[in-house]
Amino acid sequence: MFDTLSDRLAATFKNLRGKGRLSEADIDATAREIRIALLEADVALPVVRSFIKQVKERALGTEVSKALNPAQQVIKIVNEELIGILGGDTRRLRFAKNPPTVIMLAGLQGAGKTTLAGKLGLWLKSQGHTPLLVACDLQRPNAVNQLTVVAERAGVGIFAPEPGNGVGDPVKVAEDSVAYARDKQYDVVIVDTAGRLGIDEEMMRQAADIRDAVSPDEVLFVVDAMIGQDAVTTAEAFRDGVGFDGVVLSKLDGDARGGAALSIAHVTGRQIMFASNGEKLDDFDAFHPDRMASRILGMGDVLSLIERAERTFSQQEAEKLASKLAKGPKEFTLDDFLSQMEQVRKMGSISKLLGMMPGMGQLKEQINNLDEREVDRTAAIIKSMTPAERADPKIINGSRRARIARGSGVDVSAVKGLVERFFEARKMMSKVAQGGGVPAMPGMPGMPGMPGMGGGAARKKGKAQKKAKGRRRSGNPMKRQAEEQAAARRRAGESGGNGEVPFELPKEFKDMLPPQ
Repeated sequence: MFDTLSDRLAATFKNLRGKGRLSEADIDATAREIRIALLEADVALPVVRSFIKQVKERALGTEVSKALNPAQQVIKIVNEELIGILGGDTRRLRFAKNPPTVIMLAGLQGAGKTTLAGKLGLWLKSQGHTPLLVACDLQRPNAVNQLTVVAERAGVGIFAPEPGNGVGDPVKVAEDSVAYARDKQYDVVIVDTAGRLGIDEEMMRQAADIRDAVSPDEVLFVVDAMIGQDAVTTAEAFRDGVGFDGVVLSKLDGDARGGAALSIAHVTGRQIMFASNGEKLDDFDAFHPDRMASRILGMGDVLSLIERAERTFSQQEAEKLASKLAKGPKEFTLDDFLSQMEQVRKMGSISKLLGMMPGMGQLKEQINNLDEREVDRTAAIIKSMTPAERADPKIINGSRRARIARGSGVDVSAVKGLVERFFEARKMMSKVAQGGGVPAMPGMPGMPGMPGMGGGAARKKGKAQKKAKGRRRSGNPMKRQAEEQAAARRRAGESGGNGEVPFELPKEFKDMLPPQ
């Protein structure tokens, strides 16, 4: 959604780099480009004016004029102001002291409230709660059936005593649901209310009646991020008519310009709490203004990537893989790779994961054109192999390749390419186990199954040759022996004396992690 805005801002900041000092004319020109970029992204005019005013005031101050790198300082200011208009600190759900906690969803028809109720239910379930979905949209055809199906898919409870389709009293259903949840030990009640095509008196009155009947701990306004400026107007009308505590953005994966997301928190004074960025029930997460600002500026979202990995990868599997690699590269088989690839796939879309990594803005076109089905084809190739072939791919000769290709429905060249890339990946992972650097995540660029995104053997060989030229050995035998002993001592010191180098996050990523 923010691709166009990100590209415009990246081009603007590129013009600043390399300048030792920034004149007032440079700052004016930069502010003008940022203003145009925001207006093109459909950001509300009052928000643009406030944003540009703050950026210019700070950019013309001492924090830029006395900075060693003024361009980076301007980027830092823009980042901080973006976080400000997106809501500042992350807003968490308020839970009732005495369960159940009641969350009421409101918004226009078509905003995605019913699907989002299931997503929120699944998210709360993953946090250790037992949510109950309540069908209070009794007007829209089949809304009750839709919520029932969504609840079953999410594996959460459903309270739907009325058939809907114009039959039943939504206020009574909402009121009865709280008593039902208390009796059945549900600790969170999510009330799905009716919407309209536009703000009208009947919808406002019904929403207000449900609010008064259940006294919700949170009223969340669901906004379709695709509708731009209308989202802000609707949110203001609903805030004044019924009131809400937080905003949920749906359809954030669309191709609209993103103005609603950048405007709504600033205009309404209510923070964005959750964002839905896909059709699957797990394409949903808490909204972090600092992480979203980082994505807009092309700096990735490492923390969200780490959190997804922690939710998906088991510690036991990670330790098992580490012990295998410590024994030697041959211990890492195609079965292990398939397991790792399936774990990565559980984290979500490969292109979305790549988009969270810093510096991937330069590969945006390749990421967008990435064929997600390539992972499935790779899995099919591996599953068409015998256990012996997976354990030792070196035995795969021409006739075996032909059989595997027929079994997986691919060309023989695809089988050959997979095996070659697997050997490259195994070497790389073996180097990591010995302290040689940080690898790409399995299934990511340069790894088996992702052709077209990786580095390639020829390029790696060229880099290795250049690196080797920089390490010249002395022709003096005594001096060479002393150099080798010093290198051995350094390696022992880095590994803590046991020959095993611990795998740690880089310091800049550690500093971003929340305190334990």
